Amino acid sequence: MPPSFEVSRRSLKWRETRHLLLTTAPGALWIVIFLVLPSLYLVSMAFMTNGPYGQPGMPLSLDAFRQLAGFGFLGWSPGNLYTLLRSIWQTIVATGLVVVLSYPIAYYITTCRASLRPIMLLAVVVPSWTNQVIRTFGWMNLLAPETPLSDAAQFLGLIPEHMGLFPSSFAVTLGLVYNFLPFMVLPLYAAFEKLDTTLIEAAIDLYASPMRAFWAAVFPQTLPGLLAGVVLVAVPAFGMYVVPELLGGGRSMMIGNLVAGQFTGASNWPYGAAAALLMLAATLIGIFLLRRLGKRAGGGEEVVI
Repeated sequence: MPPSFEVSRRSLKWRETRHLLLTTAPGALWIVIFLVLPSLYLVSMAFMTNGPYGQPGMPLSLDAFRQLAGFGFLGWSPGNLYTLLRSIWQTIVATGLVVVLSYPIAYYITTCRASLRPIMLLAVVVPSWTNQVIRTFGWMNLLAPETPLSDAAQFLGLIPEHMGLFPSSFAVTLGLVYNFLPFMVLPLYAAFEKLDTTLIEAAIDLYASPMRAFWAAVFPQTLPGLLAGVVLVAVPAFGMYVVPELLGGGRSMMIGNLVAGQFTGASNWPYGAAAALLMLAATLIGIFLLRRLGKRAGGGEEVVI
């Protein structure tokens, strides 16, 4: 190989590398400044000592994690454990209800005329354009005592007289389902758009029941959209602050409220940082388990999340 050709090839490779670095550097710098560095500061803050005004300081300590585990000067308390379990349970219930509601909605939109589909998708998405606090205050008014929904619940014997559906765990679940429904409908709609209907017809020709045809022909094809929607719903729902704070009325505190409370009213930043790390760890474990579940349900194929 001539030396000039080798030099030319090296020069071309260097230009390609330089071009790649120049194009990716702004995005990488943005991620480092606004994601990596704050995350590292949050991790370091969790191992600091709580100062007299709540700000973290030296020396390094594990007091925040002891408090998070429930150990205080009065002994052990299971309050934080209940908050974590309540957050997990509320997330599972809300995500399950969102899935149950989103499947027929997404399927119905795909069966409509092509000219109507953008309008129906817009109707699903438009409520999320309003501020979340305003939407939550709207549900507070709808679920308050002496409203039609509360009167109907009292008539059915679900709640005592002169009581409302708000504040309660039911109101929190309803608020989570309402807020995150579009994040499940859109991925499922995209999956239904690519649905191979010949597999459904084959299942029906083989005398499969509607439920059997769904599990054998529809569910495997919509699994990628389902898992993407579960991540989009479960991750923000697990750390939700506004909905439990307003609709729960202090009765259904989730881990997001615990974190926010330590940075505001309680003024214990290391404790809040430790709770945020717990929330992050629980989220990563959930995503890992979801990937494993998706791999098994997909017949051994890796489902990208």
